[in-house]
Amino acid sequence: MMNKETGIISNLFRQEFSKMVAVISKGYGLQYIELAEDIVSETFLVATESWKQKGIPPNPAAWLYTVAKQKTNYHFRRNRILNDKVIPQLQTGQEIAEEIAEVNFSTQHIKDSQLQMLFAICNPAIASEAQIGLALRVLCGFGIEEIAEAFLTNKETINKRLFRAKERLRTEKIKMEFPADSEVSNRLDNALHIIYLLFNEGYYSKTQNQLLQKELCREAMRLGVMLIENESTNNPKTNALMALMCFHASRFDARQSSEDDFVLYENQDENSWNKELINQGMYFLSRSATGNEITSYHLEAKIAHSHCSKADTKEKWEEILQLYNQLLLVNYSPAVALNRTYALYKADGKEKALKEAEKLKLTNNHFYFVLLGELYKEIDDNKATESFRRAFALAKTDTERKIITRRMQVIDTEK
Repeated sequence: MMNKETGIISNLFRQEFSKMVAVISKGYGLQYIELAEDIVSETFLVATESWKQKGIPPNPAAWLYTVAKQKTNYHFRRNRILNDKVIPQLQTGQEIAEEIAEVNFSTQHIKDSQLQMLFAICNPAIASEAQIGLALRVLCGFGIEEIAEAFLTNKETINKRLFRAKERLRTEKIKMEFPADSEVSNRLDNALHIIYLLFNEGYYSKTQNQLLQKELCREAMRLGVMLIENESTNNPKTNALMALMCFHASRFDARQSSEDDFVLYENQDENSWNKELINQGMYFLSRSATGNEITSYHLEAKIAHSHCSKADTKEKWEEILQLYNQLLLVNYSPAVALNRTYALYKADGKEKALKEAEKLKLTNNHFYFVLLGELYKEIDDNKATESFRRAFALAKTDTERKIITRRMQVIDTEK
């Protein structure tokens, strides 16, 4: 059983790890990011030992900042002495810091450092997959095991991915700084995309760990708020992404039954949706409705807002269909094409939707066969069952297979 000190340290690690790594990396440069992680990890080890013996200090975060500052200063002073006096023939520069930077853990400096770290991680020189892993580690404080579980892979793979990403930070000499005004828009697009992917990784996660799924979504939303709070990045598309995440997050708890089973949208209790998050989403959606740019986040947020009501009217689905038509033009993807076909079915009936669905031919996508199964149901139950069987064979998780099995059982019951 987790004792009081362990529980507090575990929570603090998630809250403070990324802040401390960002501040130390800001002071000395991203070439020392791994050293920053080591220093922060050592700080938490010291806290674990000290707090068990002496009790939890009145201000645990301030205690951690003080120890981390001491360890950082000691390390770089020691290396400067080694460089200047013990091994004078070595050149200073990239390898050894010439001056001791001020480790500043003020609230504003932490916010600035984390935002600059986000822009550094989202540099186009780093592959998108590596950006997500790096964001989870150094911006969100997730452990290697948690990241591996989120991606359904092993720790070795994640460690290699992170190592390559950090090497890229060094070799490309990427700095922690706010982008120039002329670069803000493009760099912000990368940052928003990573936050979007992080949220999706939680909301549509294949891991069965519900706590981890929620934490992934929560961290994505925290990064979004960080952009909202900065004047240069608080623009319509940032607000649109925040609205989208709020609308989806409002249904998070309703997606899980008391039996720890997944609940489809049509079976969810509308009263269990988080009304506060829906209201926040509406606030951000209204803030996004300025300027001339319509992004995929705007369109997805409007679709998500439509789903914040269980009303099943033709007018609602016609509106959603038009939004999907626009979304296909802005940002085509197989998932959007599938969702658009479902909206077509709800707006204009199964026959029209079947013609569109059969054109897609997404034969390696289990969602495609789930959709075909639904569309064939009551028209040709044999084809519906065969579609569900193909979906079952392609499904990657037990949850997905359970849902497909239930759909097949409905057909058998109605025969």
